Amino acid sequence: MRIVAGVYVHVPYCTSRCGYCDFNTYVAPAGERAGYAALAMLEVEQAARRLTGPVDTVFFGGGTPTLLGAADLVAILRAIDERIGLAPGAEVTTEANPETVSPAVFEALRAGGFTRVSLGMQSAAPHVLAALDRVHTPGRAVEAAREARAAGFEHVSLDLIYGTPGETDDDWRASLATALGAEPDHVSAYALTVERGTALHAKVRRGELQAPDDDVLADRYAIADELLEAAGLRWYEISNWARAGGECRHNLGYWHDADWWGIGPGAHSHMAGERWWNVKRPAEYAERVLAGASPAAGRERLDAATRAFEQVMLGVRLAEGFAATPGAEQLAADGLLDLAGGRAVLTLRGRLLADRVVLALAG
Repeated sequence: MRIVAGVYVHVPYCTSRCGYCDFNTYVAPAGERAGYAALAMLEVEQAARRLTGPVDTVFFGGGTPTLLGAADLVAILRAIDERIGLAPGAEVTTEANPETVSPAVFEALRAGGFTRVSLGMQSAAPHVLAALDRVHTPGRAVEAAREARAAGFEHVSLDLIYGTPGETDDDWRASLATALGAEPDHVSAYALTVERGTALHAKVRRGELQAPDDDVLADRYAIADELLEAAGLRWYEISNWARAGGECRHNLGYWHDADWWGIGPGAHSHMAGERWWNVKRPAEYAERVLAGASPAAGRERLDAATRAFEQVMLGVRLAEGFAATPGAEQLAADGLLDLAGGRAVLTLRGRLLADRVVLALAG
């Protein structure tokens, strides 16, 4: 038996597919979704044969976890607690699209043990939401954040995307201001990436939309950092800002190279230097877990060189910094690292060029 730090539960369903998304998600009828919680709990049983708690964090991601309904999410969480064990004060997060939640949903989730909610806001500009194929109205995410607070959630995060075709600097500033108006204790801001195989990629390839410009993305990141810092949210990871105590402990586990178990179609796991991933398609996943078989599609043992590289790649992203290694002094001279205080920390310019820093330190 091995102690695991976190459990990730992937819910692969959405009401529609956003044009930029390349996650393992499916638009499925309510009947298929209704059976998912039981399948996930069967995989929890499998995990419990190899794991012991206490689990410090549980994260429900997707897809849209809240499409299952609060009762199913709470049932899966209860199974994790009963079969593996939750630590006192465990962080339990669910992602949510704003149109799939309500005051009653938040109240049920909070009563069932959830402590944190991460809402997919993306933008406050209607034309940007339309370009992203998002279905919620611009004000719904802020309204949902307030409903979560009213239900007793201390930790509320809003996710934003910048660089969408048609977005202006003013649009981006307005989105940030709108998000801050909801008084979240955490904001994630991600540059739009055009992933091969998505509807957005097809539109860019056909010349219908222009790909995000790197200089524009850098400017938007700087705007985000300026406004979020001014509002009291400090960057703790390249794409994440939080008030003190509002950091996402589950994601910090990933960046600290902790062990976690992934539940659900396409979910990835990492244990003791081994990484594996489940089959992607829900039907195949269901067939395997109902038969008592592992849903793993493949696995790999990470050698020492790979683990060392990944630890640098992940650790560099954190505001807490890392122990200076050969090459750090030159990067500091180039304005990419700050070496004050005995730790190497990315400067703002370094955050924009983090890949270059990683290659210099671990390449």
